[in-house]
Amino acid sequence: MEFCFLRGLLLVALTTSTSADDGQVTFVSELSSKPAQKLSKYGWYGNVRLQRFHIPEETAIARWLFSVTKGHTFHCGQHNVTIHIRYGAPPVINPTGTVFPNATLWSPCLSLILPVTSQSSTTFNLSNPAPGDWYVGAHLPEDDGRIEQKGFPSCSYFFQPQLSIRRAVDTPILPQGTFLQQTAAPDRPARLKLYVPQFASSLSVSVADCSSEEGAGGGNCSLVLRLGSTSLQNRPVTVNCSGIGCSAALSNPPWDTWVRVVVESGLDNRTVSFSIVSNTTVGCKPKSVGLKVDDDLNMLRGNRSFTNSTSAGNDSLVTDAVTMSNDSASLFTPPSACVWSIPVLYEEVDVLSLRFTPASGPNISVTDTHPTLLTYPLYAHATGGTLNLQLTLNSTNVTLANTSSSVVACLSPWAPVLELNDSQPCRTALFGGYSVQVNASIPKAVVRLPFPQSTTWYLTLQLTCNSSDCGNISLVSVVPEVFISACVEDCGTYGECRLMRSYSYLYAACVCKAGWSGWGCTDNSTAQSYCRQLTATLLLTLSNLSFLPAMVVAIKRCYITEASVYLFTMFFSTFYHACDQPGVAVMCIMDYDTLQYCDFLGSVCSIWVTILCMARIRDTFKYTLFMLGALLIAMSMQLDRKGLWNLLGPVICAILCMVTAWVYRGVQRRHCYPPSWKRWVLFLIPGAVCALVGVCLYIFTETEDNYYYTHSLWHILVASCVVFLLPPKEKNREALGWSRGWSWSWRPRVCGYTLCQSDKDELYTVT
Repeated sequence: MEFCFLRGLLLVALTTSTSADDGQVTFVSELSSKPAQKLSKYGWYGNVRLQRFHIPEETAIARWLFSVTKGHTFHCGQHNVTIHIRYGAPPVINPTGTVFPNATLWSPCLSLILPVTSQSSTTFNLSNPAPGDWYVGAHLPEDDGRIEQKGFPSCSYFFQPQLSIRRAVDTPILPQGTFLQQTAAPDRPARLKLYVPQFASSLSVSVADCSSEEGAGGGNCSLVLRLGSTSLQNRPVTVNCSGIGCSAALSNPPWDTWVRVVVESGLDNRTVSFSIVSNTTVGCKPKSVGLKVDDDLNMLRGNRSFTNSTSAGNDSLVTDAVTMSNDSASLFTPPSACVWSIPVLYEEVDVLSLRFTPASGPNISVTDTHPTLLTYPLYAHATGGTLNLQLTLNSTNVTLANTSSSVVACLSPWAPVLELNDSQPCRTALFGGYSVQVNASIPKAVVRLPFPQSTTWYLTLQLTCNSSDCGNISLVSVVPEVFISACVEDCGTYGECRLMRSYSYLYAACVCKAGWSGWGCTDNSTAQSYCRQLTATLLLTLSNLSFLPAMVVAIKRCYITEASVYLFTMFFSTFYHACDQPGVAVMCIMDYDTLQYCDFLGSVCSIWVTILCMARIRDTFKYTLFMLGALLIAMSMQLDRKGLWNLLGPVICAILCMVTAWVYRGVQRRHCYPPSWKRWVLFLIPGAVCALVGVCLYIFTETEDNYYYTHSLWHILVASCVVFLLPPKEKNREALGWSRGWSWSWRPRVCGYTLCQSDKDELYTVT
C-alpha cells in the first residue's frame, strides 16, 4: 500500500501572475513515500525490491530520496546497495555479468551505488521527467552462496524510497501555426506544451523576435530550446539559439501525446522575450477513417476460427487495439496514403500472457512502395513480461529466392518509422527502435524485449531491394507474430518462471538451477555437469540409509514406535531430496510440497521421540507426549515450515523432560543417573558430540556449493547419534507384553489348537 505523506495539491505560488501570455505558471508540490523493505543479496531478479512511482504530466522537477537503514546493532561491515531507476517498465539489470539469451535485446538503466554502514541516504534529481510510471529497484551485492537458517540474527538492511515533485498546473498550450509571446529568465524558463496528433510525420518549433528587456546584447538572446522529456535512456532534443531566432525539427514525432517545450535563457540577470510557433505535418492520415460496426463484428467472428479453442471462453478481443485512424483503419489504404494499416486483435490469454493477431489473418502483404504498419498497444499491466517478435517469410514466395530483396521491419515505441530502407536507421525523433530483416537465406528473425515499456508499439514492414526498383517482385507475404510471455522461452530446461508481485503490480523472472544463470537460464559458464548432478542426488538420498542401523537397534531393544518414526523419516527424506534436486537427475513420487512437509515433520519428530525415550518415563506418559508433541509439531510446521523454533521448541521441551526425570531418579537413588560410567563414556558423550557436530554443520557451514556433502554428513551424524543415545532394553519389557507379540520361537500346533505356556505354573494346556 502506498503511503502518501501529502498527496494532492500544495499550492506554492511562485509569481503573482499566472497569465499564459508571459509564460509564468503556477507550481504545486506532491510528496509520496513507500514503506521500508528488507534488502536481499542478489541471486536472481526475485531478490530485487521493486517499487513503482507515478509522475504526472507537466512535472518540472522530480527528486527521489533513497534511505537505507541497518536493522541490527552488531557490526556487519560496509555494504554497497545498488539502486536502479527506469521509466516505463521495471529495470532490466545484469549485476553478475551473465550472458543474455539469443535475440534478447536490452539497454542498461541508470544505476546508483549507495555505501551503507549504519544509515545512509542519497538524493537523485531529474528535470523535466517523462510522465508516467517510474520503477525503482534495489538490492545488496551478489549472493555469496551461504545458506542462512531462518530465525538466526543476521545483518539486515531496509530500503525506503520517497518522491517529491513540482508540477506546473497551468502550462500554456502552444497552438499550431500561431505565434505565442513568451518570456524567459535564467531562473524561470518558459514552459509550454503542444499536442502531436496521430499520423504526424514531422514537427517543427521555431523561435523568433528574440530581445532582452535591457535592450543589450545586440539581438543575441542566447536561448536554449528543448523538445521532449527526460526518460534517462532518451534525452530531449536541444537546440542552442544564437541570434534573434532558431528552430528545431522532429521527424517521426510521438503520436497522440503531449510534447513538452522548454525555452531557457542563457543571459545573466536578463529577461528575454520572444515569439514561438509550432507546425505539425500530418502526411499519413488515410482517407478512410474507419470500418463499419458490422464489419468489425464479422472480422472478430472470422478470427475465432483460428483461435485456440481452450481459451475461447476467456478471450478478450478488442478492436481498439489497432488502428492508424481514430477508431480503426482500412485494411489497405489508397495509393495517396503513405502506409498500409492493418487492424490487430488484442487477446488476453493468461496472466502476463497476451497475443496480437492481425485481423486479416496471419499472412501480411508487404510492398516496396508503401510501408505496412501494425499497431500494438501495451498497457502497464503487461510490462512485467517479455515482448516477443517473430517475423517469418512466407515459404510460398518462391520468386524472392532469385533476388537480393529482403523485408525490413522496425519495432518502435511511441511512433512508427514511416520510411524504411537499408540506410534509414530504425529510430524515431525521440526514441530508438529495434530492427529485424528477413530474406530467402534468413527466412525467420526473432527479437525479445524483457520488460517492454508501457506505450503503443508500432511495427513497420517494407520490401527493400539493392536497386531502386524491385522488378517483378512488388508484393511479398510475411507472418509477424507479436505476443507477451511471462519469461524468455519459459526459462529453458534449467530454469523456472516465477510470477512476483510488488503491491498490485505483477512481473515475472527466471530462477535458475544446477549452476545455470542468466536472464533466461541459458548461461552455462558455471553449470553443473550431469555427473555432478547425479552424484549430488545419490549422496543426499543414499545417506538416509544410515537410519537403518538406528531402526535395527530400536527394534532389537523393543522400541517399535521409535523405529516406525525413523522409518517414516528415512523414507520421506530420501524421496524429498530426490525431488529437490536442481538439475535433471530428479525423481518425484508425489507433490514436492508434500514431500518437504513430511521430511521436516519426520526429522523433528525423530529428535522428539529419541530424547523422550532417553527420559525413561512410564509408557502411558511417554506415548501421550509422543502423540501430543507430534500434533503440535505438525501444527507448527504448517504455520512456518522453516522456522527456527520448530526445531528448538521440541528439542528444549524434550530435554527439560529428560533432565527432570534424570534428576528425580538421581535424588531418589542418591546416585548420578545413568549410574554406569560406561554408559556416559561409550554412548551418551559420543552421541551428544555427533548431534552437536551435525547441528553446527547444518547451521553454520552449509553453502550452495557444499550443500550435497554437508547435508549428507548431517544425515549420517543424526542417524549415528540415535544409535548412541537410544537407551538399553528395559528389564520389565517382557512383562509389559512386548516380547509376546514379537517372539520368533516355534510353537507346535496339535489338531488345529495351539499349545500355550503359562508363565505362572509352566503347564501346557489346550486352548
